[in-house]
Amino acid sequence: MSENKTKETDLSVTDFINSVEDETKRNDSDYLVKLMQEITGSEPKMWGTSIIGFGNYHYKYDSGREGDFMRAGFSPRKTALTLYIMAGFSHYDELMKKLGKYKTGKSCLYVKKLADIDMNVLRELIEASVAFMNKRYPE
Repeated sequence: MSENKTKETDLSVTDFINSVEDETKRNDSDYLVKLMQEITGSEPKMWGTSIIGFGNYHYKYDSGREGDFMRAGFSPRKTALTLYIMAGFSHYDELMKKLGKYKTGKSCLYVKKLADIDMNVLRELIEASVAFMNKRYPE
């Protein structure tokens, strides 16, 4: 079985955010740390070298593969802020219609800047995803 490449590390979240060159992304990152910390009740931790994660859960697939991952998180990538909505988006059609300007992957929400989206809707989306994860993977 292969291991998860992305794991929790002891790297500094503050140092990482301070290293983000784009001022808007740096400010958006500060905001997201506060928002996700408030929603999850978890301290921010670095996952790998470029993802800030909150909380964790242990998963085990039918295939036998298992590991640990964050309940919520984000990364200020060059092209966009990538928010990890671990529950995915299939349950949240109504929220997604109201969110604003974004793109999605399987569990990734890509946003150029937070000013492009409705922050109340983002909060609802993160809260719903964390609640889903907490129910599916109780601590």
